[in-house]
Amino acid sequence: MDSVVSRKTLKDTPLDSKLYLHFLRIAEEAALACAPSIGQGDRKESDRLAVEAMRRTMQSVPMDGTIVIGEGERDEAPMLFIGEQVGLGGEKIDIAVDPLEGTNLCAENLPNAITVLAAAPAKGLLHAPDLYMEKLVVGPACRGCVHLTWSVETNLQAMAKALTLSLSELQITVLDRPRHRSLIESIQQCGARVHLISDGDLSACILAALDGSGTHGVMGTGGAPEGVLAAAALKCLGGEIQGRLVTDRNTASQAAAEQMGAEFNKIYLTDDLAPGSEIIFAASGVTSGDLVQGVTIQGTTREVYSVLLTTEQTGLRYYKSTLASDGARTTVAL
Repeated sequence: MDSVVSRKTLKDTPLDSKLYLHFLRIAEEAALACAPSIGQGDRKESDRLAVEAMRRTMQSVPMDGTIVIGEGERDEAPMLFIGEQVGLGGEKIDIAVDPLEGTNLCAENLPNAITVLAAAPAKGLLHAPDLYMEKLVVGPACRGCVHLTWSVETNLQAMAKALTLSLSELQITVLDRPRHRSLIESIQQCGARVHLISDGDLSACILAALDGSGTHGVMGTGGAPEGVLAAAALKCLGGEIQGRLVTDRNTASQAAAEQMGAEFNKIYLTDDLAPGSEIIFAASGVTSGDLVQGVTIQGTTREVYSVLLTTEQTGLRYYKSTLASDGARTTVAL
């Protein structure tokens, strides 16, 4: 029998309050399912395990869910494809998922692999095609102080002023890609520090909105679907993301994207990517990282650590679920 102990009682909202714990469970089950593949070197297998577990768990949730950010179009993904219906029926909910952000990180046993989903009432999350997006992410103190069209130097100076830091104290996270060579040089020439990451910018986007994380912003080009997930988290934390779809390096054609409503000259703001007034965001650790600890196995007992964000409560909440050999689960707020 499951038991849940929390330091706070979740507020009643038009979103069924029970859904918070359901979505936490979905992320947990995906993390637990792919954990045995950590370090096995097979990224596709790691992703498959996470996808299957996430979908299976979603089908037990009392909701009328629609996947708006998923594994791809229907002909590309056998499950959790864009437009797929999930759940037992009930409230209409849009869901964005990244069943395993950092498939390479999991396969190679590197830090920061997580399972992620966000949910909102229908039309509460942008249906983003599989495109690349230029992104600028900052925390609450810098919200409204930066703009994607400004130069790197202007944005860094604005961030330093808002945070009352010197440029040399600023740390900006950038995906380690050849396309970012000029961006990295610009940041360094301004006197700020660059933190390079190999994969998965979602954790970095969340850390940019957390005091004391050491990350003050995220710059560069990454996946647009991950931008929607980041927007959901940042909206809960009071941070900001600005994004602009790019026409090169995309896996989807521009014409197909425009048919879905994508605008290539638009600067997408947080509320454009996650317009819902109510948001649930959950992520569970697969491998330990800066945001959350990874799955641990002690004998027949397994532990999974998660973070939960909602627009109804301030701040990031941490949870630990312990699963015994008999299937009993205990979830506690940390």
